[in-house]
Amino acid sequence: MQLQVTNSPFTTEQAELINKLLPTLTEAQVNWLGGYLTFYRAGNFSAASSELAASQVLEAPAAAVVPQGPREATILFGSQTGNAQRLAGRLADTLKSQGFEVTLSAMNKYKTNNLKKAGYLFILVSTHGEGDPPDNAMTFYEFLHSKRAPKLDGTKFSVLALGDTSYEFFCKTGQDFDTKLVELGAERIAERVDCDVDFEESAAGWIAAVNGAVSAADTSAAPLGVPGAASIPASAAGESEYSRTNPFMAEVLDNLNLNGRGSDRETRHLELSLEGSGLTYAPGDSVGVYPQNDPSLVDDIISFMKWNPEEAVVTGKAGGTSSLHAALLHHYEITVLTKPLLEKAVAFSGSGKLAELVKPENKEDLRAYMDGRDLLDLLRDYSPWTLTTGDVATLLRKLPPRLYSIASSLNAHPEEVHLTIRKVEYEAHGRDRKGVCSVYTSERIEPGDKLPIFIQQNPNFKPPVDPDTPVIMVGPGTGVAPYRAFLEDREEQGAAGKTWLFYGDRHFVTDFLYQTDWQRMLKDGVLSKLDVAFSRDTDEKVYVQHRMLEHGEELYKWLENGAHVYVCGDEKHMAHDVQAALLAIIGQYAGISPEAAAAYLSELQEQGRYQRDVY
Repeated sequence: MQLQVTNSPFTTEQAELINKLLPTLTEAQVNWLGGYLTFYRAGNFSAASSELAASQVLEAPAAAVVPQGPREATILFGSQTGNAQRLAGRLADTLKSQGFEVTLSAMNKYKTNNLKKAGYLFILVSTHGEGDPPDNAMTFYEFLHSKRAPKLDGTKFSVLALGDTSYEFFCKTGQDFDTKLVELGAERIAERVDCDVDFEESAAGWIAAVNGAVSAADTSAAPLGVPGAASIPASAAGESEYSRTNPFMAEVLDNLNLNGRGSDRETRHLELSLEGSGLTYAPGDSVGVYPQNDPSLVDDIISFMKWNPEEAVVTGKAGGTSSLHAALLHHYEITVLTKPLLEKAVAFSGSGKLAELVKPENKEDLRAYMDGRDLLDLLRDYSPWTLTTGDVATLLRKLPPRLYSIASSLNAHPEEVHLTIRKVEYEAHGRDRKGVCSVYTSERIEPGDKLPIFIQQNPNFKPPVDPDTPVIMVGPGTGVAPYRAFLEDREEQGAAGKTWLFYGDRHFVTDFLYQTDWQRMLKDGVLSKLDVAFSRDTDEKVYVQHRMLEHGEELYKWLENGAHVYVCGDEKHMAHDVQAALLAIIGQYAGISPEAAAAYLSELQEQGRYQRDVY
């Protein structure tokens, strides 16, 4: 059926575009588009309103069809930093407004014997590390990929995958779930969406697609948006107006270097004011900071391409614009190369070598090239270019915020939040490289300046509810930041539970972050034990895992007495070494096999007694 201009509100050009598009769409794509347009109308969909749009529905028409009894949906999330969990809650609120009874659960808390009963199943999961499931998704992931997984004929599902295109295994966990559910006989009713670090609009579109799909799949259901007035998740009531999509401009109260004179490192302690924001946080949460790129790098890119720095370019999907210089400084990522970026760049490059590099058979060469290089390298290495300023928005992804563990207790510092940021500088491929946010905050931010921030809740890294529970904290370098928040909060509560901190860095004299805080807390009894490892102060390098092994017998007794264990810091090396140490300690002092030790640690994780905030 062709859309006619005479009986529609569209112009001839618009009608032609619609008539070209509609015959090419699959049923799933039509469902997605129907849901998306409804949400657009409900929330005036834009970059600024995407969060609201994803949770709003239209007001009911007078002759609405009433659902015949409740429908049921199961929503499972696997989340390391809380993003997938937050989006799962948003989907749950939206489906509830459609008359669904919703089971919302972390994957490790879900009773798998209920899976074969799930009529609608929605998976929201991030990918962690080298393509691994997040900690609270691991057991469910293994179950679903085992012989114990049930056949899921009759189950309708969809998957939202969160990831980062700068990593090789982008959204792999979500892709694995999507593939496995089909193998088990489940029916995909909305296409999987793979989200990059700028995920809000993609996630909102997926939620809209799910709504369109469930409405289309159940003829007894009310049409999309029928159940009454616009619905906003109950959790939003009373919250601050400031968020990831609407950051608060926080005044910098102090910006101190925590490292001593002579150190080869620089670690900044930032104190930010939250006055007037309404923002709150709890120990274990993070702050997202929207940084600026290095102005000299921006200038070098513009100069190399002979672009006009004042030319207007698009800076957002809502059509906002700014000068090219401002866009590259504030809005677009220019320090990281990703596979999608290089694949798109082929169309603008006069070099056949780039087209060769991105071919699947050259995967290893591509990985090696991207490591440690940035946009300026790409432009220099594969010129000439037909790339214009108008192509910038097509080629580059948005500059993502940087997350930092909060290093303060709101009870101890009302209307303030403290961060611990280590300056990143290194040489690679003949050029000096700088960490985007760490150099920005260390070199170009002073007291009185303002930083755009938001609070990122992390329900997966929280101190025990019972203040008498013993706590073991492992955090070398800046990984110690959340434990300052933990201990300050316990001090304000008057908590009686024992606490044990393992801290490590390079040199005792120059690199002992927050030393005076730990000494005071030891003296006051807030901190029960402190073991340190300074790797460059001894002939043989000693790290936190070595200190743990030295005190293995006592550490195991703490575990047997109900202690919670927390690990924060580097995921690639430290976190793996610490886990290996824990397994060795459990195996030795419990007198059990490596397999039984792994089961012991897995049980701690299931109980929330082994939590990690690793990156």
